[in-house]
Amino acid sequence: MLALDQWAFDLAPSTVLRKWFGHDPKQWEVFEQRYRSELASEEQQDRMRRLLSDSGGRSISLIYGAKDENHNQAVVLRDVLSCLSEE
Repeated sequence: MLALDQWAFDLAPSTVLRKWFGHDPKQWEVFEQRYRSELASEEQQDRMRRLLSDSGGRSISLIYGAKDENHNQAVVLRDVLSCLSEE
């Protein structure tokens, strides 16, 4: 069993976007742009700032269920969180 400090399910891509993507690497660039747009909302920015604050500077592990390690939501979220933490 995995022990989690927090499950930030609200930071996942919308159901519509996730289903549209369908883990098809050919759709990756558009998926990434659309997901970044979703994460750019003020509400999502606040959630990500809280997540970073709650981590207290510790590493954050992003869990995902996709088989493709390079084309999944965690890759995008990691990059967005990384940029946000540098501000």
